[in-house]
Amino acid sequence: MPNLNAPAGLAPVKYRNGNYWNGQARLYAIAPAVTGAFYIGDLVKIDATNFADANGIPCVTNATAGATARGVVVAIGTAVPYGFQGGPYVNPNDLTKIFRPSGAQTGYYYAAVVDDPDVIFEIMEDTTSTPGQASAVTKNANVTFSAPATGVFVSGATLNSNTYAVTATLNLKVLQAVQRSDNTPYTAFQRWEVLINNHDFSGGTVGY
Repeated sequence: MPNLNAPAGLAPVKYRNGNYWNGQARLYAIAPAVTGAFYIGDLVKIDATNFADANGIPCVTNATAGATARGVVVAIGTAVPYGFQGGPYVNPNDLTKIFRPSGAQTGYYYAAVVDDPDVIFEIMEDTTSTPGQASAVTKNANVTFSAPATGVFVSGATLNSNTYAVTATLNLKVLQAVQRSDNTPYTAFQRWEVLINNHDFSGGTVGY
């Protein structure tokens, strides 16, 4: 059975010590002047132009290939009255409102970001050329940053299958293929378990 071609960015699944991800994340701000869209599953980096909001919450912006990253977005919301930032994150009456639109905004958005460098994520490979083979395991790779398909409201980011290398500055470190019945390793659109390699809280390391 072929792997499903359904990009969803990076999804936290567990920690390096074997424990499952416990849902913890840290609050970050997205400045009104930032023009990129933000979706659940997007890799983000510190915004070195805006730094922080008026309450001292650090700002993030869209990560790029090879950039030092801060973490992955798992929820997005706008500020609510009386100074409380970051909620509600989901409108149960309109589940399309779970992202920050592109273009400059009139106010801050707030993102819950998994910024623990020990969290392992699942990501789909883009397979723009030959799917990664056994030699891709323990290599590093960059992310392909893409907008989601029309009508999809989660990240379109995938692992770039053309970038497997030992280079220390690549976004991700490949740990292994996802061990699940719906993932066939070494074929198109396979899923990998990865760490953020070039992370703010732990410097990038060379692949083997």
